[in-house]
Amino acid sequence: MPASRGAPSNKQRLFLRYFTGILIDLTVLNLFVEYSKNVVIDSFTISLLAAVLLQVLLKATIALEHRRRVLFQSQAGRLCEVPAFLHGVGSSCSARSSSSSRRFAFAFGDDVYFGGPFHGIVVLIVVVIVMLVAEEADRSALSPLV
Repeated sequence: MPASRGAPSNKQRLFLRYFTGILIDLTVLNLFVEYSKNVVIDSFTISLLAAVLLQVLLKATIALEHRRRVLFQSQAGRLCEVPAFLHGVGSSCSARSSSSSRRFAFAFGDDVYFGGPFHGIVVLIVVVIVMLVAEEADRSALSPLV
């Protein structure tokens, strides 16, 4: 019988969160590549690198947005919490899409293409929202286990 293990450490939980996040992003990206004509990625390796870059950008954007929201709420008081939240969500989506599309063009050149309205920003926003929903569904499904 195997030895009993203790609870996972914070480093193990963080690794598991990023690892599953990258796999979810990779799956979502490749599903969009397969079923949408507006998302084109030249190879699986490029899609894996794109999923890693998206995961890093999303986590960095969420962390910065959280810090900005906390700062804004502490200065504005209880009266402005709802507008602060709505401002945070709106600016977060626009920052993710515009910075991600520029970084993708810089990092991957013609190997990754998001087409459609507004130079592909709408499609990129849809991809990012699907990724966030999938990650949240995974996190809520696994929360009792981890």
